[in-house]
Amino acid sequence: MFKKSDYFIILAVMLSFLVSAYLWFIVKDAEQAIFTAIWIPSIFCFGIYFKLCALMGRK
Repeated sequence: MFKKSDYFIILAVMLSFLVSAYLWFIVKDAEQAIFTAIWIPSIFCFGIYFKLCALMGRK
């Protein structure tokens, strides 16, 4: 059901979340943490876009 590319997208989102949490709680740098957290929906959107392109290209 999941392809290798799907796992890379999920891995990128999890990595972005962990970096954001590290910056927020450990480094106490709120601006960089929020900036990094903004990447999460962007990565998901790119993943959905490429997934839709792949599905529409098959038909």
